[in-house]
Amino acid sequence: MKLKKQVTVCGGAIFCVAVFSLYLMLDRVQHDPARRQSAGNFPRSQISVLQNRIEQLEQLLEENHQIISHIKDSVLELTDTGAISPSGHLPFRSANGSWVLPFDGRPTFLSVKPLDCQFALGRRSQTDLQMLDVYSLLNFDNVDGGVWKQGFEITYEPNEWDDEPLQVFVVPHSHNDPGWIKTFDKYYNDQTQHIFNNMVVKLAEDPRRKFIWSEISFFAKWWESADEHKQAAMRKLILSGQLEMVTGGWVMTDEANAHYFAMIDQLIEGHQWLEKNLGVIPRSGWAVDPFGHSATMPYLLKRANISSMLIQRVHYSIKKHFAATRSLEFMWRQAWDIESGTDMFCHMMPFYSYDVPHTCGPDPKICCQFDFKRLPGSRVNCPWKVPPRAITDANVAERAGVLLDQYRKKSKLFRSKVLLVPLGDDFRYDKALEWDQQYFNYQKLFDYMNSRPEMHVKAQFATLTDYFSAVYKAKGVAPGTRPPDYPVLSGDFFAYADREDHYWSGYYTSRPFYKNLDRVLESHLRGAEILYSLAVAHARRAGLEGRYPVSDYSLLTDARRNIGLFQHHDAITGTAKENVVIDYGNRFLNKSCADTIFFLFFRYLVLFNPVEQERLCVVTMLVNSARVRVLTEDGQTLPVQLSAQWVSAVEMSGEVYQVCLFVSICSSILNKGSLKTFTLVSSFRLLSWHASPDSFSPSLSFLHQSIRRKDDPQEVRVQIQFLTYGTRPSKDKSGAYLFLPDGNAKPYSQREAPIVRVVEGPLFAEVVAHYQHFQQTVRIHNVPGIDGLSLDITTMVDIRDQNNKELAMRLVTDIQSGDTFYTDLNGFQIQPRRYFQKLPLQANFYPMPTMAYIQDSQYRLTLHTAQALGVSSLASGQLEVILDRRLMQDDNRGLGQGLKDNKRTANRFRLLLERRSNSGKPVDSRPVSFPSLLSHMTSTILNHEVLALPVLPRKHGVPPMRTFAPLAGTLPCDFHLLNLRSIQSQVNESPGRKMCLSISGLFRGLDLQLLQPMSLSLMHSQPPLSNDSSINLEPMEISAYKLKLC
Repeated sequence: MKLKKQVTVCGGAIFCVAVFSLYLMLDRVQHDPARRQSAGNFPRSQISVLQNRIEQLEQLLEENHQIISHIKDSVLELTDTGAISPSGHLPFRSANGSWVLPFDGRPTFLSVKPLDCQFALGRRSQTDLQMLDVYSLLNFDNVDGGVWKQGFEITYEPNEWDDEPLQVFVVPHSHNDPGWIKTFDKYYNDQTQHIFNNMVVKLAEDPRRKFIWSEISFFAKWWESADEHKQAAMRKLILSGQLEMVTGGWVMTDEANAHYFAMIDQLIEGHQWLEKNLGVIPRSGWAVDPFGHSATMPYLLKRANISSMLIQRVHYSIKKHFAATRSLEFMWRQAWDIESGTDMFCHMMPFYSYDVPHTCGPDPKICCQFDFKRLPGSRVNCPWKVPPRAITDANVAERAGVLLDQYRKKSKLFRSKVLLVPLGDDFRYDKALEWDQQYFNYQKLFDYMNSRPEMHVKAQFATLTDYFSAVYKAKGVAPGTRPPDYPVLSGDFFAYADREDHYWSGYYTSRPFYKNLDRVLESHLRGAEILYSLAVAHARRAGLEGRYPVSDYSLLTDARRNIGLFQHHDAITGTAKENVVIDYGNRFLNKSCADTIFFLFFRYLVLFNPVEQERLCVVTMLVNSARVRVLTEDGQTLPVQLSAQWVSAVEMSGEVYQVCLFVSICSSILNKGSLKTFTLVSSFRLLSWHASPDSFSPSLSFLHQSIRRKDDPQEVRVQIQFLTYGTRPSKDKSGAYLFLPDGNAKPYSQREAPIVRVVEGPLFAEVVAHYQHFQQTVRIHNVPGIDGLSLDITTMVDIRDQNNKELAMRLVTDIQSGDTFYTDLNGFQIQPRRYFQKLPLQANFYPMPTMAYIQDSQYRLTLHTAQALGVSSLASGQLEVILDRRLMQDDNRGLGQGLKDNKRTANRFRLLLERRSNSGKPVDSRPVSFPSLLSHMTSTILNHEVLALPVLPRKHGVPPMRTFAPLAGTLPCDFHLLNLRSIQSQVNESPGRKMCLSISGLFRGLDLQLLQPMSLSLMHSQPPLSNDSSINLEPMEISAYKLKLC
């Protein structure tokens, strides 16, 4: 009570002194005799100037009065309740010179109770194959296996199929990359459209012919240009089962760098197109070309009601081990699944590639002889120097026997007598001749085999689902159900190696500029989807549905499809040719982004919080005046911090300034604010110097040596080092796909000491260090809420003058993490990793789409990222991330180029230190881990920033804006609204009356008329629920619903 009185008296005294001083100043101006006598001689122009100055002074006095009132009120409220709303209250300096930001007394995040962690600590299901254990078991040697170089000799007894004949399903396919060596349009014009045109004719010639197709982006483009007769013929082929759409996504998505939002979105776009135009539902997944496989993909396909899937690019040592144990077909289960609700039947192709020489059996020299496109005279031949021979009556018996031998040997690797044999390769069947060559010759072989009972085989053309259905039937189980004695697996298949020590871990970072741009545009697309759906619903409720511009929906569709296209496994991976990458970028800029409105010319601003929880955060914008004041909709002044906009390391711009404002925004809300030119009420201090070479190690950033949480007396050592990798001096070198370093990383060094800049203000303090090839900014936010609980790190990288160099950032700590670290899969789940000394350095790098962490019994240190990059932990207490790669040569994987189109790229991170409870230690040895709720929210705000939408003023008056809060309340912090997507109309390119919502919530001002559970891609529906039903989600569950809001 005594302290309260002292603070009140002090605040009142400050107020009285300020008012009295201003009164004396005005009084002196009014009563100075000399001034009064000369006033009558002033010209009118000078009198006018004096009058304007007096008006300005009066305005200043009024503002100063308001500021003092705010300070007084703040002091009083601080002493009274300790809880102050940030709106309308300004930062001030304390007696020791540090900035104090008036705070919001409401909790900034929910406290975690012990019961909340029971899911993470609970019992896990037992699996037969856990990939971490498999890695520990294998030697990863590369023993010559004979004709199957990466395998072993396969033998069989001739009478093994006497009781149960071998069923052979030959599945013709053509893998079409939506951009790689050529652009999407170039591929379509040169090859893909001819595949479809031939398909319509050639499949119809014989009902026994089958084919599968995956990439809906290409199919949709052909469909739009095809006439009614071709469309009808294609629809007939699909409905009759001769042509199957497998997976049905817009692309065959990458599984390492892609975020699960984008993976789902491109899957929905493909499935919705199929439903609208063909009425077909994909039943099987097909992924022959992604460079490694994520455990997220089977979960998403399972939620989309796909029952079976196929994968191909898996480390050759793992394939060999699975083949030896006949585990190439398994039930893929999520690591957190206690029962079997996430099980997905998965087929792993056993050999090197998905081309014809590596699919009929273990001997590619023989299988190549049955790729009839390579017949003599073709532009494609067999590397083994033994060409195919056309099948005739004279040679059919011998040829059928040779082929059946390969079929039988391959079937010995599986647990059923049903065999899958893909027949295709990249952009195959673009010529009518190849359709005839493959189908005629294989049909002769099939007819011969099937007519000889002594061969005990039934061979046919088939679709992928034909094969899976036959396996289920042979094992006596329903589709998607675990057959007896088939193994259960959990884990993922990274990193991929196709031969020797050639690990495909370079593409985790290749072209980071585009990886970053993709993530930003995904967040913008999601925000646009949510706002559009709500706008349409409110327009419908107001009876204005017909007046709402439906043209906006076509813009959303274009944005979905272009971002979906970039999830292709040669796009977001950074493994396409330079002109193709430029084409992807142009699609982003032309279709996915609105025209840029520079903040220099606006006076009004709308802020959109795209997440479903309330946020207290700092929003940054650029203005053209150093005299800025920011007001809320109701006229209250927001705390702001003015900073310089730097032209170079030592030069500030005189025309552009950076303004950061502290705002509180409710969930999914649009807040209106205005900017006025005025004297800035906050300031900042700037220090800049050249670091001394004597006191500065060029390999070690001194930006922080340790971290200590305010509520924890113990410091944790955290150093940031920068290092470089080279590439091997001879033979195979690093490229867009491969990471083949020349040894351990070397400390980054430069001759000149870096220029260091320190900025301190009321909302944040930051240290910026300028090096020759990068600029690192470490910022601490002085704000309540999630923003203030982690370090904001931005590394601006520019290595365009380097040759065969890769820049890495390494965190060195005293956390006793041992050989274990954790990385996320697609931003959806966490996969424990282990550093293996038996593997080469490049094999220990893994994809990091959103986060990686290390931990011991006391602390967890998480590096959150706003773009996908490669990460590892090469020693206890370390995390290392590759920031950019510039490589001058191809790595012999078909691209034909190095990586020489680097751009100046900002890599954005959040570094979060958390103290662990003692109960967390037993989790370390388990094959599952989870981020904390705080970590989850930190990742969310990093990847979904508040969207600042500038509004151009009208010629007269204020734009008619008001705060828009669609949700009646915030959702719990462990719920995430994945999207609120308007579903297409079945008639035209306009939105339908229903929306997709990943979780249900209450919408202010709208009535819920339909609540219907759906599959993830909205193709399978369940009976509608009552409108007042509660939506309950299990941990890690993604659910979709159709809503009708009016």
